[in-house]
Amino acid sequence: MQSTISRPYSLESWKEESWEEVETDEVKEAKQYEADGVTAAEAGDLELALSKFGLAIQVCPTRGSGYNNRAQALRLKGDVQGALQDLHTAIELSEGQGSAACQAFTQRGLIFKLEGEEEKALEDFKRAGALGGQFAKQQVVAMNPYAALCNQMLSEVMRKVKTGETFYLNVERSITKTGLPTKVFP
Repeated sequence: MQSTISRPYSLESWKEESWEEVETDEVKEAKQYEADGVTAAEAGDLELALSKFGLAIQVCPTRGSGYNNRAQALRLKGDVQGALQDLHTAIELSEGQGSAACQAFTQRGLIFKLEGEEEKALEDFKRAGALGGQFAKQQVVAMNPYAALCNQMLSEVMRKVKTGETFYLNVERSITKTGLPTKVFP
């Protein structure tokens, strides 16, 4: 089964790092390797991408971004355990803060979700959301069973409003089945 996960970041978002880092020669070189790796991955050459991300990590091993990027390429290649290991490293290096941590928590949450580990996924999405990750915030809402029920009921109401059907009685019946309070309308 091939999974499809949209990339939590691309070359454009890589350039928009929100935290400040000292632009040493090593950091500049690592960023160039990462940019080359992202370009290779987007072109479908995962081996070249992995090589470039490996060079970025070699040049600047304390920078979480290289591990994030390599994790994405590893996951696309099917090496989930390798990806999880790199994401853990990125989170440790970033001390759970900043853009690198946000991206690592989001990626790890997506992997956990695909692996059926909903609680771990939700926890990572919450952490990424707290760091400003909009996609992660959307996942937290989507994984909330009450929010899912409300979205389902709202969709039903909107469909019936558009078709002119009455819906109050059906909504009350739906709520009754869930065990939620039934006195929602005055």
